[in-house]
Amino acid sequence: MARPDELTFAPLGGVGEIGMNLSIYGLGNRHQRSWLAIDLGVSFGDEEHLPGIDLIMPDIGFLEKQRGNLVGLVLTHAHEDHFGAIIDLWPRLKCPIYATRFSAALFQAKCESERNPPKIPVTVVPSGGRIDIGPFSVEFIPVAHSIPESHALAIHTELGTVLHTGDWKIDPTPIIGKPTDERRLRELGDAGLLALIGDSTNAVREGRSPSEAEVAKTILELVKAAKGRVAVTTFASNVARLRAVADAAKAADREVVVVGRAMERVVQVARETGHLDGVQNFRSTDLYGHFPPDKVLALCTGSQGEPRAALSRIANDDHPQVTLNKGDCVIFSSRTIPGNEKAVGAIINGLINLGVEVVTDRTHLVHVSGHPRRDELRDMIAWTRPQLLIPVHGEALHLFEHARLARAAGVPKVLICRNGDLVKLGAGDPGIIDQLPSGRLYKDGTIIEDSKSRAVVERRRMGFAGCVFVAIGMTEKGELADDPEVDLVGIPEKNGAGEELDDIVFDVVVSTVEGLPRARRRDPDALAESLRRAVRSVLNEHWGKKPLCMVHVLQV
Repeated sequence: MARPDELTFAPLGGVGEIGMNLSIYGLGNRHQRSWLAIDLGVSFGDEEHLPGIDLIMPDIGFLEKQRGNLVGLVLTHAHEDHFGAIIDLWPRLKCPIYATRFSAALFQAKCESERNPPKIPVTVVPSGGRIDIGPFSVEFIPVAHSIPESHALAIHTELGTVLHTGDWKIDPTPIIGKPTDERRLRELGDAGLLALIGDSTNAVREGRSPSEAEVAKTILELVKAAKGRVAVTTFASNVARLRAVADAAKAADREVVVVGRAMERVVQVARETGHLDGVQNFRSTDLYGHFPPDKVLALCTGSQGEPRAALSRIANDDHPQVTLNKGDCVIFSSRTIPGNEKAVGAIINGLINLGVEVVTDRTHLVHVSGHPRRDELRDMIAWTRPQLLIPVHGEALHLFEHARLARAAGVPKVLICRNGDLVKLGAGDPGIIDQLPSGRLYKDGTIIEDSKSRAVVERRRMGFAGCVFVAIGMTEKGELADDPEVDLVGIPEKNGAGEELDDIVFDVVVSTVEGLPRARRRDPDALAESLRRAVRSVLNEHWGKKPLCMVHVLQV
């Protein structure tokens, strides 16, 4: 291959939004590039706007076409918004995957929990290690975050070095793992950094994110002060928090019972990879009822209000083994992800109705973010001194504030881009030079569909305005063979005047058929379209909404 004359970057997910992260770096010329992918994550469906959709993933159509030039996929860390789409989408790419030990082990455990476990090989790279992947040399630089073994990636190329920060913060006392490697980041700055592609999640928040050690102190105080049973819910992947809870339980002479499959999976992987060395053994759920109330602590899944998770079932008083009563305490050691407020609120209200005391981050320091606030962003810029900064991992406001901060900090060039923008990083002046195909894929049950999918569009409409099913038999002469069958689903029974909507729809079906010319009655498609229009129109007149209408014409 000829000497590369361009180093490019394109986000295919995770910019202008939080979640669904997928970034690609290209090295070559306009006719041929080698591509390196960073992360492949998911967002979660919203029942209001996307009923029945479990997961949202980035559209990888561009990478599928470039599969022969895709040299690898590198993982910054093992959060779902960074690696949750791999099982579903990797079969379309079949490229090598690179990750550090904990991320690889958690991914393997995730694969094994599937009904038909896929065989997806992962190459393990040591923390702080460096590996050549095609024309890229990728260095894993430890950073603090809310899961073990998070890494910024220094991507070294002939045209310069790019720092892809991934998710990070500055935490001098992270409980588990190494602090953010300031020394190595300063060395990158001293050597000359072409570009910094940086986390913007907390760019609107002044100051610094508190340390995990401060959260551990609060949890210890709360657990020691509790008189009855204690339950703690947190993100299962936050192993530092699990260790803090275990230490608090030990100090208060309580046994830790793990409740929920996701929590059990992470605990097993954390023990296998040494991140829970020295922590007492946890107990299985079936032993929960054997301990006195002041001798047990339940570590639960369900901090985001997931309906099938442990805490939701406990709050509804229908968990087979774990109960909470008046005088017990639940600590939400988590933040509520936007969109989950109603579900979390319902659980909190359910617990309060049981007489349980609920502690959240509104009143106590029981959770800290894993992302950098503004002073930390300034530190990163001062250490690395990039020629170019591109804000990513944030919504429009976060990107704008990160860009403004970078300009004020003296970064020579700051560029805001969106999903699909192909950005030239070097050589020469940086800028957006092309648009790549980008979009969303929806996981609906076991099927993956694009955003134009009929099922997704129709289900949204159905959720808003119900559906009418009409079945009609027509003779060869174009006459009704029998009374039409009409079924209304998700539609009120009566209009404002008390008239049955079933009868109104039935009458309009009959009158529409009888009012059509005989030739149109003999054309099943034309007849179905006329009926669909008439039914939607009459329901709009009586109800103010136009439902979906499915018409089946049977010729007899």
